[in-house]
Amino acid sequence: MGRYEILFRRSVLKDLKPIPKKDVKRILATIESLADDPRPPQCRKLSSEEKYRLRCGVYRILYSIEDTKLVVCIVKVGHRKDVYRNTS
Repeated sequence: MGRYEILFRRSVLKDLKPIPKKDVKRILATIESLADDPRPPQCRKLSSEEKYRLRCGVYRILYSIEDTKLVVCIVKVGHRKDVYRNTS
C-alpha cells in the first residue's frame, strides 16, 4: 500500500483561522499522519455519509478517502459542537 496524497477543500483554511495556533499544529500533524494510515484505529465512519471523522482534542477532522486514487480529502475541521452542521 502506497502513501496517500492529502488534499484540502478551500473552506478548510477558513475553518482553521479561529483555532489557536498550538491546536492548529496538532491538527495538521494528525492530518499528515493520515497519509500513511487513512483509517487509524481511532477514526470513526460517519453513518450518514461516506466520510470519516478523527478526534483531535475538542476538534474534529472530517475527511473522505478515495482508495483507487490514494487520496485523502480533508472536508472540514472544527470544534466538536458545530463541525457536523452542513458538511456536504
